[in-house]
Amino acid sequence: MKEKTLYVCGECGYETPRWMGKCPSCGSWNTLVEQERVLSRPSVTAGTKAVPLQNVRAEAQSRISTGISELDRVLGGGLVKGMVVLLGGDPGIGKSTLLLEAADNLSASGPVLYVSGEESNSQIKLRADRLGVKGENLFLYTETNAEETIERAKEVRAQMLIVDSIQTMECAAAESAAGSVSQVRASTALFTRFAKDTGTVVFIVGHVTKDGAIAGPRVLEHIVDTVLYFEGDRHEGLRLLRAVKNRFGSTDELGVFEMCGTGMREVKDPASLFVSGRNVAGTAVTCVLEGSRPLVCEIQSLLVPTAFQSPRRTAVGLDYNRLNVLLAVLERKARLHVSDKDVYCDVAGSLRIVDRGADLATAMCVASSILEKPLPEKTVLIGEVGLTGEIRSASQLDTRIKEAVRLGYTTVLIPARAKVGDHACRLVRVGDISEAIRALFMEG
Repeated sequence: MKEKTLYVCGECGYETPRWMGKCPSCGSWNTLVEQERVLSRPSVTAGTKAVPLQNVRAEAQSRISTGISELDRVLGGGLVKGMVVLLGGDPGIGKSTLLLEAADNLSASGPVLYVSGEESNSQIKLRADRLGVKGENLFLYTETNAEETIERAKEVRAQMLIVDSIQTMECAAAESAAGSVSQVRASTALFTRFAKDTGTVVFIVGHVTKDGAIAGPRVLEHIVDTVLYFEGDRHEGLRLLRAVKNRFGSTDELGVFEMCGTGMREVKDPASLFVSGRNVAGTAVTCVLEGSRPLVCEIQSLLVPTAFQSPRRTAVGLDYNRLNVLLAVLERKARLHVSDKDVYCDVAGSLRIVDRGADLATAMCVASSILEKPLPEKTVLIGEVGLTGEIRSASQLDTRIKEAVRLGYTTVLIPARAKVGDHACRLVRVGDISEAIRALFMEG
């Protein structure tokens, strides 16, 4: 076996055969650390044969419920045996709280081992008492050695292993300090191999960098099966759980939680969190899709005369470049002057929207601000805006309209050519941005 010196970036995992002051991948300074690289190693699959696809039997994967429906939704319906899940999020966002509640539910059907490298057993016990966790088959273990952690999991025959956090774990295969790229990679690979060999579900908590990515990004995300991000302001109660990678389900689902004194509370009908209920100028309501879930939310805008040569554009929860496109369409096709105004747009409830079906609502809330007229009450706007000002249809339009009707909205603006069924509301069809403005602000 041959060995050669290798330099690895401690921030992003970039590898290079020579030392450099600045990492070419992430741009960080003085983060390249010298390590030994193994150039050749014996194959662990020696002697196996290639098998034709037709001869491979696909085994149905039964799902294991965590007892938290919002978490099951994001996971794709529940856990799968041997699944490795990486959970990231800002400090204090509620990662440990969520996993402790899931561990309590799963301990009813088998042993669960919660391993912490950051807290003592007594500290975890205090949190468990606050959350009302009483799991008899829930075992606590304080350890930072990955091999010892796996031995304890085998000893208690855990059906679920929680590692909090991976940055505190050390593996004998890597000689660097805990938290380094090589240690994180080696420890995660060890836990993944254990999960696949035994069928144990492994949850790994990962710290995030100042940019919001899990520390040692790509190094971890490529190894595990599922990557979840916990989002939200730690000083507010709302928490959003998203999947950015999922080998056993969709990555489009969204879980909504609210942090309260007794732990994480599931929000199964989050419309009240994303709509203020005030019908004033500069607000518009739309319905977006997060996976299979329709969410009615409110978009707000504020326009003020600019004090600078170049007007300021600020988008919170919306794509900045998409906002600029919509402002250009309003300026050119609807003759609404926005080039001399600072524009601030926000999505209520800290929701982040990437759905193009919210274009019409975004444009109309800006128009409402300019004209200083509120939209008609109980109105929802759904549609994508093209560069020529036309309104195009959004996906699953019937599902969105049904959700709006369920919440009491009586009027829905939709694209003129959209094909929809019968609904218990007034459907207003608009072909372009100018027609939408006339329908909302100049008729009746």
